[in-house]
Amino acid sequence: MPPAAKSKLGYTPPDGGWGWVVVFGAFISIGFSYAFPKSLTIYFKEIQEYFSVSYSEIAWLSSVMLASMYAGGPVSSVLVNRYGSRPVVMVGGILVSTGMILASFGKTIMHLYLCVGLIGGFGLAFNLQPSLTIIGTYFQIKRPLANGLAMTGSPVVLFTLAPLNQWLFDNFGWRGSFLILGGIVLHCCIAGALMRPVNKHAQPKPKAEPAGCNGEAAEKVASSEANAQSDKLLSKENEDDSQSQGCLETFIDLSLFKHRGFLIYLVVLMDLVGAHRFSSAVGLVTIIECGPVLLGPPLSGALVDIYGDYKYMYYACGVFMLVPGIYFFIMHYYNYKKLDEELKQDVAAELRTCEEAVQLKMIRDGKTKHETDG
Repeated sequence: MPPAAKSKLGYTPPDGGWGWVVVFGAFISIGFSYAFPKSLTIYFKEIQEYFSVSYSEIAWLSSVMLASMYAGGPVSSVLVNRYGSRPVVMVGGILVSTGMILASFGKTIMHLYLCVGLIGGFGLAFNLQPSLTIIGTYFQIKRPLANGLAMTGSPVVLFTLAPLNQWLFDNFGWRGSFLILGGIVLHCCIAGALMRPVNKHAQPKPKAEPAGCNGEAAEKVASSEANAQSDKLLSKENEDDSQSQGCLETFIDLSLFKHRGFLIYLVVLMDLVGAHRFSSAVGLVTIIECGPVLLGPPLSGALVDIYGDYKYMYYACGVFMLVPGIYFFIMHYYNYKKLDEELKQDVAAELRTCEEAVQLKMIRDGKTKHETDG
């Protein structure tokens, strides 16, 4: 796996405190984002009979909702970068609630596509991505634990919604259930209210200055000066490229597509690209996931409609799961091979830098000795 990206936050994350309250809010928000579309499938059989539609047509309902959730990732990234996670999550909760309430009065399947699929899906997008992002601003050392606790919201909420939806369906039907669910998802607004922005005024620990300029200390200083000069040259070479960036890259970092780890893994993002680019990375990943989740359920439903048997759908699912596994196996080998090459290049470059630093030090010592003798 690629090495973790260096932190460029400019402050020291608290790794606790109010961050655990934020984790609880993310637990709720992420739980609804992942579990809510799956829990609605209990109503599909009744809705299919009510509107007299096929398996593939009813499957479009969940696929449109999931695709809207993933396609809304870049939009959510822009809003999070501009306004922060708290207002975006609260607006997302209102959107999901509005979509479910409007869907309870639906007269056609297209009405449900629009309300549950499009409006509800975009609302879930505004809940998912900001919740993932804000955890990275509160935690650094304890980030794996915080992310793990937040992600447990998905199975917990799904475990709770499944029997709740069955009880609602038995007592109120799908219309009454949608209306009640529209009120339940407003809990995402409460979760968003807990996501207070992190205090970024905390300063990082100061680094100790070198005691003197003799021996190894002088060599380190000379090496740092050489590195600074090389950085200046690189910055001058890239100056024209940075000026040509459009306003879109101000909000979404499209250069992530050049990051090999981003292209290979697409999921383990925080350690790959760093917390400062995580918001944009999540937005780009979710829009990539949009295609499969949009086309997968309708294609599966079409196989059932054509062959009248569920086994062909399971065959197709097995193939779709096998192909990514083969891809990961091949790309892991490629990635580790490239990492070894880059490590060798870094070592060689470091040796050259050290040699240049030693030569620079020797030249300076020679000049100083010559001036003293003169």
